[in-house]
Order: sequence, then structure tokens, then C-alpha cells
Amino acid sequence: MNALTATNRNFRHAARILGLDSKLEKSLLIPFREIKVECTIPKDDGTLVSYVGFRVQHDNARGPMKGGIRYHPEVDPDEVNALAQLMTWKTAVADIPYGGAKGGIGCNPRDLSISELERLTRVFTQRIHDLIGIHRDVPAPDMGTNSQTMAWILDEYSKFHGHSPAVVTGKPIDLGGSLGREAATGLGVFFATEALLAEYGKSIPDMKFAIQGFGNVGSWAAKFIHDRGGKVIAVSDISGAVKNPNGIDIPALLKHKEDTRSLKDFQGGDNMDPNDLLVHECDVLIPCALGGVLNKENAVDVKAKFIIEAANHPTDPEADEILSKKGVVILPDIYANAGGVTVSYFEWVQNIQGFMWEEEKVNHELKRYMTKAFHEIKAMCKIHDCNLRMGAFTLGVNRVARATLLRGWEA
Repeated sequence: MNALTATNRNFRHAARILGLDSKLEKSLLIPFREIKVECTIPKDDGTLVSYVGFRVQHDNARGPMKGGIRYHPEVDPDEVNALAQLMTWKTAVADIPYGGAKGGIGCNPRDLSISELERLTRVFTQRIHDLIGIHRDVPAPDMGTNSQTMAWILDEYSKFHGHSPAVVTGKPIDLGGSLGREAATGLGVFFATEALLAEYGKSIPDMKFAIQGFGNVGSWAAKFIHDRGGKVIAVSDISGAVKNPNGIDIPALLKHKEDTRSLKDFQGGDNMDPNDLLVHECDVLIPCALGGVLNKENAVDVKAKFIIEAANHPTDPEADEILSKKGVVILPDIYANAGGVTVSYFEWVQNIQGFMWEEEKVNHELKRYMTKAFHEIKAMCKIHDCNLRMGAFTLGVNRVARATLLRGWEA
């Protein structure tokens, strides 16, 4: 089941639980605007090449639209649509004043030189500059993009609109980026895990963790868990996987990965098959890589008691049912990985005020937002007698529906 079908299914289920009017339900699903642009650039060898860029702006009832821009060969309009919708519910769950958007360019950034990437980013910005903006739509980095990409968008946008640091988030610190943004999603995952375990009378040092994906989110989450005394016993990424039943020395593994660009042959653990990570013996499983990794084939063999969805849509609906029957507690992606967009919001606020915060304040506010959202999700679970995923979806959908009704949507 693809991401769009699954997201729509979760939304419909939440709408039914909330008893939403069918016309309102339909209007909440339909994106506000879908943009498709052709970006033609000269390559370094002088030949012309054209790429397709997308931006889906889903909903702006609660504030400007917010969401990442990904550079990936398979930027599929359906997936962009699902992720834009997911951002609408995610920002509502975190209670930050945004709606959802998502975009991307169908290209393989590994095949492009830095100057080609810069030209592509600038042309894309020229095509959409009048459709994004501080109070309209605020992009951020995603797969295949980073703070440098945001710097180019900011520069190109500012040529049309004057200096506007708040038009994108995830910028370099020197251009108005926020301290703590780099670690934000991973730290948010950590705070979310802490809140969930506390609910079950457990804490991070009592647990054994397996982490799939050791990119930005996975490596930061691993570091915070390790620093707090949790045992990370298995880690995997594209390059390979490593396990150590006594706990992996995460700082040493980070250094090993930096030096060799791979997890393989790490001295502080044994190599393992990356495919076995999801079914590895552990208490808490944290998928931080791609969507759809837990499916009906492998869900039966999952040994973890808790799953923290740090990736977007890592659990198929079929796997969801199997895991629920087994009594596995799943902390849903629209809450678990909201740390990134929450600190993006802090960055935007700082840019608008023209006043930057200390990192300590950023992290303190992030913890406050993540903890508050968890208790609000639990309250929805109690009211509607549902699991955490539906608790989060009903919380998010209800907030967007209320804002839509208050604004007068039928006029």
C-alpha cells in the first residue's frame, strides 16, 4: 500500500471517529494547490538538461504551509501529495501555526556537480518564488537537500522580494539558521521516546534499542540515547549493519562512519545483515530510514515491544494490524519525528523577530512542545478509546477542522 493510500485511510478513520461532516472531510483531503514546473539548466559540459519540479500545498487553515523539498530520482506526485497532507496533520499535532506542503525535483543529486545543483535550485526558486513566502509557504531541507540548498533558495528569493531569512528554514547558522536545528529531529525522537516509556513506568537506561538508518535522524537519536545511558545494541544503514549485545559505543561508531563512510568492519561490534535489524532482539525499535519497511512479511517476527516511527510512514497498515495484535506499542511518525518541524518553527520565529535564541532555549522549548503533544495525544486516546496513531490523527485532524470551520469554509 503506497503512502498516499495509507495516509488517506488514516485520515478517513480519524474523520469517522471525530464524526466530521462528509463535505468537510472531503474538502480537508483536497490539496489547496499543486505546482509542477520545468527546470532547464545548462550542465557543466554545456548540454541542456530539464528536470521536473513539484510543490504540493495542502492546507493553510492554521497558518503558512510548511514542508521539505527533496531531490530524488523518484519524486512521485502521489508521494509528494501524501507527505504534504502528513505535514498538515503533523504541524497540528505539534500545535505549531502551520499547514502542510511538500516539494521536490526529480533528479539524482549524486549525479550533479555542486554548480549544477546550485543552478537547478535557483531555476526552481525562480519558477515558484511568487507561490512561496514567509506567510505563504516556507520550505525546508529533505532527502537530498541540505542547509546549502536553503541558502541558495534564500538568496534567489531575496533577489525578488528583498532580504527574507524567514522564507526557508534549515539554513546555515550564518544566514539566520537556528542553533539546535541540525539535531532537532533526533532530539525530538529522544524526547518522544522518553515520554512514551515514562507512561509505561520505564526509562531510557532500562532499555535496549535497535536503530535502522544512521543518517541525520538516526545518528543523533542514537547519540542522545547513548548519552542518557540507553543501550543501542544494533544499528544499520545502506552501507551495512553492526550489533553488540552489550551496547555499541555510539561516539566511536560515529567516528568510524566519518572516517570510512560505512558501518562495516567497526571494531566495537560484529557485522550483521542489515535486513535482520528490524527483527533483532530488542526492547525499542526505531526505524529512521525509508517508508514501508515494516510490512506483513516481517511484522510477525518483530521482537521489539515499542516502535518509534522516526521515518515517515515506516509501517504498512497491514503490519500495523499484526503488530497491534501482538501488543507492540507504536509511536506514530506524525508525532515521533515532529522535532524537526518544531525547531523549524522556532527558526522562523527567530527570523521574524530578528532575535536569535541560545541553543539551550531551543532544546528546552522543544522538550516542552514534544511532552505537551504526547499528553494531548494520550488524552485523545482516552476520549476515543483508540491507539496512539489514531490519537495523534484525531488530535491533528480535529485542530485543522476546527480552524477551517472558524474561518468559514463554505463561503
